[in-house]
Amino acid sequence: MTIIKKFTSNIYLTLVYIFLYLPIITLGVFSFNESKSMAKWSGFSLKWYEKLLDNSRIMDALYYTLLVAVVASIIATIVGTITAIGIHKMRQGKVRGLLLNINYLPVLNPDIVTGVALMSLFVFINMEFGFTTMLLSHIVFNIPYVILSVLPKLKQLPANIEEAALDLGATPWYALRKVVLPQIKPGIISGMIIAFTMSIDDFVISFFTTGNGVTNLAIEVYSMTRRGISPEINALSTIMFISVLILLVLSNITQNKKATSN
Repeated sequence: MTIIKKFTSNIYLTLVYIFLYLPIITLGVFSFNESKSMAKWSGFSLKWYEKLLDNSRIMDALYYTLLVAVVASIIATIVGTITAIGIHKMRQGKVRGLLLNINYLPVLNPDIVTGVALMSLFVFINMEFGFTTMLLSHIVFNIPYVILSVLPKLKQLPANIEEAALDLGATPWYALRKVVLPQIKPGIISGMIIAFTMSIDDFVISFFTTGNGVTNLAIEVYSMTRRGISPEINALSTIMFISVLILLVLSNITQNKKATSN
């Protein structure tokens, strides 16, 4: 009976992975197709990647995507880490519970609601839509993910470790920099990677908060599909998937090496 359950669960898991990754594999394969049609294979070619690099609109979208993702993830990581430390130091009570529940709201809230809310805020304060509004929006929706990544690491800290450092003569800033931050570094890195990938992947919030002349890859892919499916989309999507995959693999390898060394 146990063997049958194990066999059934393995089949189920295999089917789930096939369902999840077969479309991505198909997309990657046909990005190297000579023909524009995805109905048949006409031979191996890199021409769609060459056309992708020659497309000025996509290159501009790539520039803004990476710029917003890098800046937003760095700022969100700094703000989120400081906020997580502050929440962790608070006593258990209604205020702490309220802050945690408020932090959960942007994560559980549908993206379209967050996008419309931010758009309404920028209209209310009469702020011109463009790069700044998109960057601020990405920072706002990334901060909760950083907090949720850092808080578990703070809870794993040895009790009174910061107080011990202060008793030994360390200043509060030195204790934070040399004792607390190194201990929670894996959570900070994980939060930054999550923020970076969420920023690159975002479409809905960016769509509602961007302005003329500023776009990211998600919006550009959407506009390309409206004009008609092109193999350039396959090439662009393949590059994005491989880039994020390499980033996650390198992060896991680094964290595993540090865990082994410790």
